[in-house]
Amino acid sequence: MANVSDRLMARIHRDFGPRHVDAVVARLGSIPESLPLGGRQDPERLQAALVLPAHGSFEAFLDLVDLAEKDWRDLLVGAGLAGADWAERLDDALGGG
Repeated sequence: MANVSDRLMARIHRDFGPRHVDAVVARLGSIPESLPLGGRQDPERLQAALVLPAHGSFEAFLDLVDLAEKDWRDLLVGAGLAGADWAERLDDALGGG
């Protein structure tokens, strides 16, 4: 079970507010292990790819989870985290590393 980083947790609180924080964090706890070959990927990268494009919408977050379960590579592309510069993009979105 993957932990959610402090900086991603701060973003979840800011974007989703108290109503959905627990549900989002609980679902992220199984990412990346629950995704086919996801265990080989950086957990924060995949978790952020679910959180950032949702922009605080729990329904959008659930849609992104569905996408990730089908093909997490499409999720990374849609979140702008598929390229070689993904770590820098993540730092820009969440604050330093």
